[in-house]
Amino acid sequence: MPKTVQIRDIDDEVYAGLLRRAAEEGVTVPELLRREAAKLAARPSIAEWLRRTGRRPSEVTTEQVLRNLDEWRGEWPDAGR
Repeated sequence: MPKTVQIRDIDDEVYAGLLRRAAEEGVTVPELLRREAAKLAARPSIAEWLRRTGRRPSEVTTEQVLRNLDEWRGEWPDAGR
């Protein structure tokens, strides 16, 4: 049986964007949101995807990645100025 979902307190800019997108696709805002909700519900969560693929979350932190990139890139050409 279909369910009704109500979203409150949508910013004007967000609603204007939804109106624009719906108009581009030739549908109403509720139809656009219905389609997007169906896509979202069909996608696995990241945790589910990791379980299904047998992958583990990375233990490498963002800080470690950025530090390594900085080391690999070397000094910026204008760093001494």
